[in-house]
Amino acid sequence: MKIAVLAGDGIGPEIVAQAVKVLGALGREGLGVELERAPFGGAGVDAHGDPLPEATLRLAQAADAVLCGAVGGPQYDALPRPQRPEQGILRIRKELGLFANLRPAVLFPELVGASSLKPEVVSGLDIMIIRELTGDIYFGEPRGRRSSARGEREGYDTMLYSEPEIRRIAEVGFQTALKRGRKLTSVDKENVLETSRFWREVVVDVAKKYPAVALSHLYVDNAAMQLVRNPKQFDVIVTGNMFGDILSDEASMLTGSIGMLPSASLDAAGKGLYEPIHGSAPDIAGRDLANPLATILSAAMMLRYTFNKDEWAYRIENAVKSVLAQGLRTADIHEAGTRKVGTREMGDAVVAAL
Repeated sequence: MKIAVLAGDGIGPEIVAQAVKVLGALGREGLGVELERAPFGGAGVDAHGDPLPEATLRLAQAADAVLCGAVGGPQYDALPRPQRPEQGILRIRKELGLFANLRPAVLFPELVGASSLKPEVVSGLDIMIIRELTGDIYFGEPRGRRSSARGEREGYDTMLYSEPEIRRIAEVGFQTALKRGRKLTSVDKENVLETSRFWREVVVDVAKKYPAVALSHLYVDNAAMQLVRNPKQFDVIVTGNMFGDILSDEASMLTGSIGMLPSASLDAAGKGLYEPIHGSAPDIAGRDLANPLATILSAAMMLRYTFNKDEWAYRIENAVKSVLAQGLRTADIHEAGTRKVGTREMGDAVVAAL
């Protein structure tokens, strides 16, 4: 299994190193893994003046899967837009055709106390948020700045979705729901946006192929409210790029920490880019403080979704559960009665639990 490792910036190299350590431990037991590294994000800018250097893109295209850290940092904020580290993420998604972003929000029983909500509201939480990744306002054209008729400066972006884009992400949503609780909630802003009216029409049409799945619709503002009022009502949520970006980060806090949430970004054939949903946290970079569990769980998702090796994925997930049951916690999930550990010690503990 050929995996491109793009560690990125900030805490990226630290947390990716722990996921690589876990894959290496499985490799010694017979899991065939071949890793190759390349600069990406700010590291790509530093090395080649480009957040997605040509050699990095070629490596990602040739690999079976991509394991990614996080990108960005304040030192890059003044760069022109095409050179910003975040543009590397947007471009690699587009270049690899990664249109379906799967973000599970699962609350481990040991972390109920770390959630921002009451235990009775979040205990047993298990939601899958499916975010369309290559369309919407992040990619729509035209975009830019201009002067109005009154001579005032304006900035503008275009929210745009084609029917094929909506259909393929809706298919992923329904197929995922079939394997889970057979409930799909489509989130839009149909009462205001023409794009969302079109989104809902297409989703309703796709639903005709899946009579076993109960489809419901929510406006995005109501969905945001329901996620904190009664999150366990949800099974699978499917939504557009911008709404999914916001809702999945909100859902992360239900699980105790954004440092616990992995993600998969898949193409039509199941090839994927796997990364934690959090940022590069430059304020704690290099201090052995970051939580590597989201990245380690991203590696588990990689084994499941791209390589169809569920048994190996379960081993990683069970090792994480075991470590949490032992009371080990990084700073973001530390609470009274548990033992605070650093990034490396947490990675070592997961390897030991394997």
